[in-house]
Amino acid sequence: MENLLNLQPQAVFGYFDEICKIPRPSKKEKKIVEYLIDFAVKHSLEYKKDDAGNILISKPATKGMEKVKTVVLQSHVDMVGEKNDDIVHDFENDPIIPYIEDGWVKARGTTLGADCGIGMAAMLAALTDKKIRHGALECLFTVDEETGLTGAKALPKNFFSGKILINLDSEDDGELFIGCAGGIDTTIRLAYITEPVPSDYVGYKLSIKGLLGGHSGDDINKGRPNAIKLLNRFLWRMSVKYDFRISAYDGGNLRNAIPREAFAILCISNDFVSKIQKNFSNFKRHLEDEYRHVEEKMQVEFVRVETPHHVIDEISQLDLLAAIQACHSGVIAMSTKIDGLVETSTNLASVKFVHGREVLITTSQRSAIKSKLYDTVDIVKSLFSLTSARVTTSNAYPGWEPNPDSEILGITKKVYKKLFNEEPKVKAVHAGLECGLFLEKYHDLDMISFGPTIRDVHSPGERLEIATVDKFWTLLKNVLAEID
Repeated sequence: MENLLNLQPQAVFGYFDEICKIPRPSKKEKKIVEYLIDFAVKHSLEYKKDDAGNILISKPATKGMEKVKTVVLQSHVDMVGEKNDDIVHDFENDPIIPYIEDGWVKARGTTLGADCGIGMAAMLAALTDKKIRHGALECLFTVDEETGLTGAKALPKNFFSGKILINLDSEDDGELFIGCAGGIDTTIRLAYITEPVPSDYVGYKLSIKGLLGGHSGDDINKGRPNAIKLLNRFLWRMSVKYDFRISAYDGGNLRNAIPREAFAILCISNDFVSKIQKNFSNFKRHLEDEYRHVEEKMQVEFVRVETPHHVIDEISQLDLLAAIQACHSGVIAMSTKIDGLVETSTNLASVKFVHGREVLITTSQRSAIKSKLYDTVDIVKSLFSLTSARVTTSNAYPGWEPNPDSEILGITKKVYKKLFNEEPKVKAVHAGLECGLFLEKYHDLDMISFGPTIRDVHSPGERLEIATVDKFWTLLKNVLAEID
């Protein structure tokens, strides 16, 4: 971790190093919130905390900038906790272990937390830097962004006073974001009954792991397979030909991540073991051929395991396999307004057996168009309503409609071109940002989002490009100085 302290900009990487040491998974942000309060006290800065745990730290304007508009800098404090199977890591208690490789900062087998740790680090650097010029600053640190944006939803209407907000939760150097998609989670609960395993059945485990996964907004259009969909593809095809029963089914974890791993424990009639094994060999070969240019580390396994004592009932098994097979996961439509932007998508995020009596299936839908968002939700709901499942929706969050005439956009574009001698790209993002929620409560906010380059967020492959952090910091400092 000491290597980070030698990187430039030193102040930003120094704070990022400290943040990596503090466990901060979503909904478990107490330690990072305490760190921020201690930081404010240490540096004699005013702060306040709302009931949800959001923190606002304020810094007065530098001399001569007292009449400049107050600017809100904003990042979320929580991180997605994903790890490889062979890594032992407790995200509630263990620090992230970063390392440097080929110009990138990475973590050892876990998510890095640069989303949005590097944004937080830049805010802390801005709060303590005595050389940069700026008007009054209000640094807003929100909780629980990754599992439903609940911190931003709970934010009081008069928590901050600034009329300009710079969100530091973007992941592409050279790109300025002025809009994002809205989203809803759709949750399915399918009840089942357990039955004893017939005496002539044997246990096997089918697993798919080592996939890239990624962010279900940013990476949904990159052709990366969903581990649950691949697993179910084989299970469904075998279920219509051979006799087997499911004892366990587990895939994915987070609503906003493309599942990287999935497995099922099967009980197979001795009469069909050899036939299913032969089919598996063909299935594995087909997957490796289909995804050889995308998933270099994919592992597909079918191995003998101890035979379980119970399986789920046949009707529930049929409902589960059929519904998952029919459930789309990926892009629904591309934008007709912005080239290359995903307009609408749906993600089959996780499948879990819970409490020995039901299957919990989590999905999330996103769209830049509200009517399309609700239509996609209805598609998912109607599919699972064909089974005996109970379907609910929650965690709706609004999109952020682009404003190409934004004052802060004009300033940032001008500063970027002056600093780097090139025009930045102005975009909207399919991922959900908290900006739409802020706009619901602060109707006259002028907002923009930018950040350094981060790749493979929400997966253990997450990495932060070092060179772009210096550009990011330089841009932020100069934008603050330029606001009149």
